[in-house]
Amino acid sequence: MAGDLTMATASISTLPERSVVAVKGPDARSWLDNLVSADLTALDAQPVILSALLSPQGKILFEFFVFASADGVLLDTSSATADALIKRLQLYKLRARIELSDVTSDWGVVWGQGTAPTEIENAVAGPDPRAGGALWRGVFRRPSEHAQLDGPYLAERVRLGIAEAPFDYALGDIFPHEANYDQSGGASFTKGCYVGQEVVSRMQNKTVVRKRVVRITAAQPLVTGASITTGSAVIGSVGSSVGTAALALLRLDRVAEAMDKGAVIECDGHAVVVDTVAMDRYRRSVADRQVIDL
Repeated sequence: MAGDLTMATASISTLPERSVVAVKGPDARSWLDNLVSADLTALDAQPVILSALLSPQGKILFEFFVFASADGVLLDTSSATADALIKRLQLYKLRARIELSDVTSDWGVVWGQGTAPTEIENAVAGPDPRAGGALWRGVFRRPSEHAQLDGPYLAERVRLGIAEAPFDYALGDIFPHEANYDQSGGASFTKGCYVGQEVVSRMQNKTVVRKRVVRITAAQPLVTGASITTGSAVIGSVGSSVGTAALALLRLDRVAEAMDKGAVIECDGHAVVVDTVAMDRYRRSVADRQVIDL
């Protein structure tokens, strides 16, 4: 549930279900950069980066946004996994000069539509890297007087096709490409090694990604958890949903096959339309892979 607040002339929204983890110390940024999927040197040019800590097999264990701070970085992550993230990162600390702590009592997460307002004091904010300029995101020091009211974050995520765990996929069960990290700077294909990098690089350079979270629509309301089928085959499931629009983790190769045959793609007996931009991108990737393989 999101909450609206007004600061100066800016109307912004809080995300109370998010926590903020601080990574402090002289080695904070370089140490974290050697572990996570995104290239943190980009923080020199932009305020916020999407990233993840992967398993050695290349699957997303924890996802978060990274913000630069005066003494390191701040991680905006799910409150449900913040403690586990800190414990996991502690395993890699060794002799690095860093400190890890949950600072949610002092920091909150905010978001909004369009361009980030400049009048938010004691905050770091910038374009949400998943939203193509349509949304912004930030972390701010919590004044006690901030009220929390309802906000349209879920609807905006679904409208823009932005996937988040655990609503659209399970942590530990999906590769960054399948969560569209390759389209939002959440996975680097040029920096040095990091945990899971070999698998991510292979998927980028040698594999057609056949499963992704994409936007779908229907004439009837879509229910989270419902199966998406073509004929008798289950080809995906509904994640975040708002009325007749939803996100779904789908086998795009099976979707393309059904579309080419004129078969119906359904959810609970109602026809489903899969985002045409996502399908066009998938078909181009197949064509490009065929050219490379010749």
